[in-house]
Amino acid sequence: MSNLLSIITLQAAGGSDMFGFLMPMALIFVIMYFLIFRPQAKKQKKHQEMLSTLKKGDKVVTAGGIHGSISGVKEKEQTLIIKIDDNVKVEIGRGSVSRKLD
Repeated sequence: MSNLLSIITLQAAGGSDMFGFLMPMALIFVIMYFLIFRPQAKKQKKHQEMLSTLKKGDKVVTAGGIHGSISGVKEKEQTLIIKIDDNVKVEIGRGSVSRKLD
C-alpha cells in the first residue's frame, strides 16, 4: 500500500514540474509579443499605409538616403519617378521609400 502511495506522489510531482516549466515559458512569450512583435507589426502597417498614399508632388527620402520629390507614379510596375535635381530623375521601387517628408 505504501508503494502505491509513493508512486502516485511521484507522478503528481512530475506533473507539477511540467506546469512549473510551461508557465514561465508562456509568460516569456506573452512579454515578447507585447514588447517586440506587436509594436513591429504596427510600425510595418503604418509604413505600408504611407507607401500606398504616396502621390505626385510628395517629398520623400529613399532607403539609400536620397531626398527628392515624386514627379510620377507607375501603378502597374509599383515604381515611382523621383526628381532629385532640375534635370535628374530616378525610377525607384515603391518599397524603397523609407519616409515621407512634410
